[in-house]
Amino acid sequence: MINTPNQLVRHDEKEWLPLSSIAEDAVPGVYVKTLMFDESSGRAPTILLRFDAGARYPLHTHPGGEEVFVLEGDIHLGGDHLHAGDYLYTAPNNVHAVRSDGGCVVFLKATEATVFVEKR
Repeated sequence: MINTPNQLVRHDEKEWLPLSSIAEDAVPGVYVKTLMFDESSGRAPTILLRFDAGARYPLHTHPGGEEVFVLEGDIHLGGDHLHAGDYLYTAPNNVHAVRSDGGCVVFLKATEATVFVEKR
């Protein structure tokens, strides 16, 4: 269980940053807003991600599983194509690549860091 103090994020107080600002992932067209940062693990397990139209994220896995809720647009996670309002839980160690045809904003929660299967 994550032992983290309360954290409040106001939507207008955070800017979209390149994903590389919180991870080693230099992926063009993918941006992040950190929602919750866990000091003990040194990472943000809860984030918003924004994909520009046509942006791609390489083949990877989440050892602790992943939860995604689509707020805007569309996103392909592996063989699943999600639209605004869709939710997907991917089980631990499920391998998938990600892309968005028209751009999107998603809520993402992953308790463990991403592990890449192919080079970024």
